Amino acid sequence: MNRKIPPIIRPGLLIAGILLIATTLRAPVTGIAPVLEMIRDHFALGTSEAGALTTLPLLAFAVASPFAVLLAREYGLERSLFAALALIAGGIVLRSLGLVWCLFLGTGIIGIGIAIANVLLPSLLKRDFPDKIASLTGAYSVTAGVAAAFASAAAIPLAAIPGVGWDWALGSFLIFPLVAMAVWLPQLAGHTAPAKGTITPPHGGRVWHSALAWQVTLFFGLNSLVYYVIVAWLPAILMEAGYTPAVAGSLHGVSQLATAIPGLIFGAVLGRFKDQKIIAVALPIMTAISILGIWLMPQWATLWAVLFGVGAGATFILALAFISLRTANTHQAAALSGMAQFVGYLIAAGAPPAAGFIHDRSHGWTAPLLACLVLCSVLATIGLCAGRPLHLFIQSKR
Repeated sequence: MNRKIPPIIRPGLLIAGILLIATTLRAPVTGIAPVLEMIRDHFALGTSEAGALTTLPLLAFAVASPFAVLLAREYGLERSLFAALALIAGGIVLRSLGLVWCLFLGTGIIGIGIAIANVLLPSLLKRDFPDKIASLTGAYSVTAGVAAAFASAAAIPLAAIPGVGWDWALGSFLIFPLVAMAVWLPQLAGHTAPAKGTITPPHGGRVWHSALAWQVTLFFGLNSLVYYVIVAWLPAILMEAGYTPAVAGSLHGVSQLATAIPGLIFGAVLGRFKDQKIIAVALPIMTAISILGIWLMPQWATLWAVLFGVGAGATFILALAFISLRTANTHQAAALSGMAQFVGYLIAAGAPPAAGFIHDRSHGWTAPLLACLVLCSVLATIGLCAGRPLHLFIQSKR
């Protein structure tokens, strides 16, 4: 424990730091969608090239997430989290310089920083707040959703200010990591290792031969695929349906805010079920209904944005819960988590540019949305299998 911080204020300062780190976990990535059309016009990008801006963070999640634990073992949780914030801040600055290579490189760096923080924050909670993991996880999920909603809603109004533009609008997100770094500074005297069960680099092992492990992995990956397609293109879909850029950006923010709602209640609900089959089928159906509504009845876009956010957000929480529910110990959980996040984010990474490519070839969003509907049905089928009350039959390697 860091003795340089007075014990009476350390818990409050630590919680404040955790919540401020949470503000950086979504906003820098999801906040780009409302101004994506401006970026496309500025650089003459194709739809699939623009979709790659959402793909780059997902590739970073897949590659960097499992290796974050190695960084924390070497330098400690506190310094590694500070480094993650520095990467996010540096990526935001680089992305906002107005050059196309800076746009893509900065986006990738942001993804690496978010990946490190995503892995290490739960480990920090296990270490310092073992009795409050559920409540604090819900709190930082809500904080991340509120920050993402604010970024999405503010992007277009900021970009519309004379002399500002999309680059300065994206650059304004720098406030999130800078404030978090300032509050996190007192923690740097600490040098603690990550908790047991933190995900480790993916490697061959018996977990990769488990049908149940692949069901959990595909459930995680397909939900991420559908989520990031809609997150990347929702403003464009709504603008094509007749909404102004400002309203489309606001509705994108509504969907981001709605993803935070399940974090308040979903953890408690899960514990009341003998298995999760019903939930694992119902949530993809909810997501599918929202996508169907966006496609056929865009005039009710607010309803569909909320429904999508709740459905996709709850499915993501369930996918993470499966990692614990389907394993017998922390070693198995770490192995399954590494596999699920590595393969899952790789599955999701190609989806936004692919959706953009299909849009360009079909001259509309009908085909991409239909593909998402089909994937929701596949997700529900996989959820029926992953939701059974089983455990991996693998031996932990020590």
